[in-house]
Amino acid sequence: MAAQSATKPGANPVTAAWRSLSKPVFLPALAIIVAALAFATWYGSAYGADAQSAFTELRDGIGRTIGWWYVLLVTVFVVFAFWVACSRAGAIRLGRDDERPVFSRFAWFAMLFSAGMGIGLVFWGVAEPLTHMMSPPEIAGVEPGSAEAGRFAIGAALFHWGLHAWAIYAVVGLGLAYMSFRRGRPLSIRWLLEPVFGRKLIESWVGHAIDVFAIVGTVFGVATSLGQGVLQMQAGLAHLGWFQPSKGLLLVLVVIVTVAGTISVVTGLDKGVRRLSNANMSLAALLAIAVLLIGPTAFLFQSFVQNSGEYLQTLPKLALVTGAGADDGWTLGWTLFNQAWFLSWAPFVGMFIARISRGRTIREFIFGVMLAPTLIAVVWFTVFGSTGILEQLKNGSMVGEGGSVDTNTTLFTLFEQLTGGSGMAVVLSVVALLVITLFFVTSSDSCALVIDVLSHGGSTETPRTTRVFWAVMIGVAGALLLLAGGEAALTVLQVSSIASAAPLSVVYALAVVSMVRMFRHEIAIMPRFVRVHPKASPTALVSAAREKVRGEDARSEDTRSEDSPGEEDLERDLRALLRAWHDGEGAGTAGETGGAGRTGGSEGAATRRRPVAAPDGTPSPAPTPTAVLDQSAGAFAPPAAPAAVDASPDRPVRVLTVLDVPAYATTVDTATGAVEWDETAMPGDPIEGEVFDTPEFASSAAGVEERTARLLRVAAAGDGPAD
Repeated sequence: MAAQSATKPGANPVTAAWRSLSKPVFLPALAIIVAALAFATWYGSAYGADAQSAFTELRDGIGRTIGWWYVLLVTVFVVFAFWVACSRAGAIRLGRDDERPVFSRFAWFAMLFSAGMGIGLVFWGVAEPLTHMMSPPEIAGVEPGSAEAGRFAIGAALFHWGLHAWAIYAVVGLGLAYMSFRRGRPLSIRWLLEPVFGRKLIESWVGHAIDVFAIVGTVFGVATSLGQGVLQMQAGLAHLGWFQPSKGLLLVLVVIVTVAGTISVVTGLDKGVRRLSNANMSLAALLAIAVLLIGPTAFLFQSFVQNSGEYLQTLPKLALVTGAGADDGWTLGWTLFNQAWFLSWAPFVGMFIARISRGRTIREFIFGVMLAPTLIAVVWFTVFGSTGILEQLKNGSMVGEGGSVDTNTTLFTLFEQLTGGSGMAVVLSVVALLVITLFFVTSSDSCALVIDVLSHGGSTETPRTTRVFWAVMIGVAGALLLLAGGEAALTVLQVSSIASAAPLSVVYALAVVSMVRMFRHEIAIMPRFVRVHPKASPTALVSAAREKVRGEDARSEDTRSEDSPGEEDLERDLRALLRAWHDGEGAGTAGETGGAGRTGGSEGAATRRRPVAAPDGTPSPAPTPTAVLDQSAGAFAPPAAPAAVDASPDRPVRVLTVLDVPAYATTVDTATGAVEWDETAMPGDPIEGEVFDTPEFASSAAGVEERTARLLRVAAAGDGPAD
């Protein structure tokens, strides 16, 4: 059960925060983080380059051993996500059925993109395509440094940052949003597996271990990214000639990011994080537009279309490539590393996306989380990656000797080459540094919010004290790694984060199984609302009257010579048809209801109208079975008959509730031949009957249903109002 964060007025905030924590999760996670930081700092400082080489080899060993599992799992995530979005499960709302999204689409997209991988695109937007072009894999079959290698490089970069990356976040975020907002579970990774293991095991040490792994992997991943980002910021300032690289500069940069992140996390999700994300996306868009206009504009528009096609060709080509039999190490160093990295970040990004997606449908969630960021990635790699590749192909000014690529400075080098080293290059570099800083701030504050939720057992209302603690912890971790151990210490922590992805990947696979079971049940009980109109359209009525007149003319001895029926006959039969329809509705109302708004003694059944002959003896078509809901009687009943003939199409519309029943859930009564429904054959609810005394459950769809059922039971028993 989620820890309760409510505190008494006037209580000591530190004491109240300590009491609100989930100790079986917080204490082990904190101990592992402190121990790992101490080891990484000492080992990186003591052994330097040797430590970096040793842990790089360990990282590669992890990739060679279980990398195939990562590749297979992530591809399954892509297929699963699109299957859910395109199925009937896509209509399920992540929350109550009457809920609507909390954030606008722009704010929602800005926050999920900033937290997910905005900083990665800024860091690798120029460097990764150049690296792939200068050192393509064997599977590409292209000459290094050629134009063909450049086209492959863009497709490969998009493969790493497109659908596959966001499918990981989408699956984890979808499971968390569904289990919390729809079913009322605490917002925690462990509850993804309740449909498989049950509540008892999830609330035991197994669930605690899952959340501990999620916290540790998240802190390690964000701390490592913070360190790498600060190194890039320092390289950019040094490239501009403003500062010389030093430990003091690194410390100042870490403090700036940490303080800004702490302020943002204190102000909360709706104010600090949302506003920073909106500002960051606006600045990033401004930077991309500036490069688009200053750079080869026409070439970039052409490249956007071409790069989209290159990505679509690369997607199936690399989807299941594991590097088996290859000697270049490209798959190991890029595809497997990136996917393991995203898997380790999934608890953080997935939970954050879930928190900001309440009220959206599953279809909107999947398409928004997967397609929109992928489209932005295509635009970003086109503007920055294609520009860098073109500059290298024309002038050879983007890479060093032997095809080496300086990942920290390639972005700033591109600005210099585009503007000829003018003041515009400085302006673009300053904007880029600001974008990098804001992306790290949004990642830091989002991470602190998510870790705090996990350390409180899934409670979304947490004290400010613990949020500040985690924001400061991330900054301290990044500073220690950079100042004491340098890049070697970052490599140590990076390997630890990737290693934590192995057990988490098993959790995600089981989460897919859980969601399949839950969605099968949701689809089985999902009603379809059918709108039934009580008469044909005006065009159909006129056509029927015209055909009737033609039939009478064909049987008449005095057949008309005109091709079309006479207008007088047409108007006569049309009036008769309308009168017959209205009389039929009135007869059905008078003869088939018991005067109390019920239909033939069977609640919820459709009312059949008896056909009534028109005044001229022509039989009227049998009306369509229709019904409307009588709110007072709680049953379906026909509307009152109209007082006069009305040819208007705006008649009252009937809405029927239809539940689909599969053939295997039906039985046939051998005595009467009637088809009956076997409710026990339908997919059951794997977590039915579980109730939580938490705010999350009370505000969820499951909580509303539970209260509704209780009220109905009390009302039916006649015991007065429920508590």
